[in-house]
Amino acid sequence: MRTVELLCSPELDEAVWAAWDRLAAAGLPSLARNGHPTNRPHLTLASVDEFPPGAEQRLADLCDAALPLPARLDRVTVLDGSAPLVWLVRPAQLVALHGAVWDVLAGAPGPHPWHLPGRWVPHLSLALRFRDADRRRARAVTGPERPGGEFVAARSYDSETRTVSELTPACPRPGA
Repeated sequence: MRTVELLCSPELDEAVWAAWDRLAAAGLPSLARNGHPTNRPHLTLASVDEFPPGAEQRLADLCDAALPLPARLDRVTVLDGSAPLVWLVRPAQLVALHGAVWDVLAGAPGPHPWHLPGRWVPHLSLALRFRDADRRRARAVTGPERPGGEFVAARSYDSETRTVSELTPACPRPGA
């Protein structure tokens, strides 16, 4: 699987890491516990089995022209009742970029349906396999703040090699 992901500005990245840490400290599931070196807050625009020929460069050019994009976090919720705990992102200009990314990936094998136009829910994941029953507690732990920032860089994750490649110049993780 290959993805197209947007990375957060330092202030947005720090807000998500702080929420991950608060969830973990409260004994709730949290991506803070994922020790893989590629783990960091990101917004996934697309996911396919593989990129068509030439798509990576076209995606890089597209993202380079579109970024930075403003972002404002909205409410915390559980997608599909028993799946990821997420912080919804107000899409604004993200919708146009999302559509353009899928134009580049038209015909790519194995498009993952939850990222397709019309089904995509823009979000930053806070925890995987989260029970809807814990949603109220998670909202209390993450707090009422609705942080803002920008999406400033793009990358692609390759699930086969478990590596990322930069689509635009990377924004280093704060403190890394």
